[in-house]
Amino acid sequence: MKWFKVVRRIGITLVLVLLVLVFALWMKPPELLRVGANYAAKIVCSNVFLAGRDPDEVLRTDVQAPGIALLRLMRVSVDRGRRVVRAGLLGFIGDGLAVARPGTGCAVVPDGNLDFATHIGTVPAHPVTSSAGSAVAAPRFPSAGPALTSTSASAGAAADARPGGNAGVGMDPRVAWPEGTTVATTVALDRLLADDALAGPGMRAIVVVDHGRIVAERYAPGFSATTPLLGWSMTKSVVAGLVGVLVKEGRLALDQPAGWQSADGGRERIRIADLLAMSSGLRFDEAYGDVSDVTRMLYLQPDMAGFARAQPVEHPAGEFWSYSSGTANILSRIVQDAAGSLAAAYPTEKLFKPLGMTSATMETDEDGALVGSSYMYATARDWARYGLFLLQDGVWLGQEMLPQGYVAMMASPVAASRGQYGHGLVWLWGSDALTPGENPDAAFGIPADTYWMEGHDGQSTAITPSRRLVIVRLGLTPARDHYQPQPLVKAILDATRR
Repeated sequence: MKWFKVVRRIGITLVLVLLVLVFALWMKPPELLRVGANYAAKIVCSNVFLAGRDPDEVLRTDVQAPGIALLRLMRVSVDRGRRVVRAGLLGFIGDGLAVARPGTGCAVVPDGNLDFATHIGTVPAHPVTSSAGSAVAAPRFPSAGPALTSTSASAGAAADARPGGNAGVGMDPRVAWPEGTTVATTVALDRLLADDALAGPGMRAIVVVDHGRIVAERYAPGFSATTPLLGWSMTKSVVAGLVGVLVKEGRLALDQPAGWQSADGGRERIRIADLLAMSSGLRFDEAYGDVSDVTRMLYLQPDMAGFARAQPVEHPAGEFWSYSSGTANILSRIVQDAAGSLAAAYPTEKLFKPLGMTSATMETDEDGALVGSSYMYATARDWARYGLFLLQDGVWLGQEMLPQGYVAMMASPVAASRGQYGHGLVWLWGSDALTPGENPDAAFGIPADTYWMEGHDGQSTAITPSRRLVIVRLGLTPARDHYQPQPLVKAILDATRR
């Protein structure tokens, strides 16, 4: 009888301790739980309201499946009427919150101020000035060598994959992509893309563009040519294109200061060109899987660019290369400010619409600023449109949208990166080097002029100017799978040799 009372007292004590711990976690969850909860809310929100996917499926396959133990315990609720998603550990710990807003997708609301986040339009523009203090009136683009020979391509509007969107409006189903919707693939290429080893685990979409036409594509079950997919850091390369459009318009110049006041600890020497080359000199921890600068910025900060701008200077501007999502968000805020009244609508009005990328959405943070580091959704065909736009040296429908030589500059190596990164937010190698300083693409026989847009969890777009090829591969492929896109690219290069 005594033992029973002792056991009961211990049990009651343990339950009380557990309840106290749960209450404490609910009242003040640690940052790691908040990061996980906001990540879950954001991913579900974007996939539900931009891609039209089922929230339970997104939670199961996109949030819980990749293998992070904390995320397996996340639960979400979706309020379709208010366009709000809440998430938390076991459904109530962590205060994860995201809201869908017209035109700019979903935003994390880390401070919980849902009323503000729901009603804000865009942040007010701050004029970007030259080093002399006057508004930038004309591009001062430095010569980057001769431009690639451009071939113009006519463009219609791509199918709008948003639920209830204007899919196919203005496009002729009898005409080949990109002018129309017809895609003609070949048996040999279809068979090649059906190879799961080449496509890689978690593949969701592959699109191959050869000399301006889609010649092959493959989609995983549950995904199609009308499903917008997250490009993660491929978004950075789109930001570089937006900078180029603004330079062409005379609103920005690459050699102008990036907006810091004079005598600001070295920040005043940072130029827009330094940001494009990931050489700002600002400290930024890009490690994922824990609470770091990048996860804190993406999931705990209402003003992401402001957080990145506040990081300390570690190296002189332009001298040290360090990959940083914070740098991309500083740059995307500069883009938005230089856009004037268009603000966050600038990517849509000045890039996506002209290219026919009607499925594309670059999302914003809680404060309404573009998240150019990570958050752009588009169909695989629309990602291919942007790749084709770069392949054509920034020319579309016969219109030169980027300064001559700008794409060549983007793909020119940053010396401090030891050759792996370009001056315009693109990678020059398809994966990390096994031997420091040696391009791993060479071992696969991939042409040396190939450059890449790359993103988290296996997103990639390979652009090979000498072969007029663009190869988009999207999916959910964690780094632990050790997938490399080069074998797929090499097989396609061999199969399309003329």
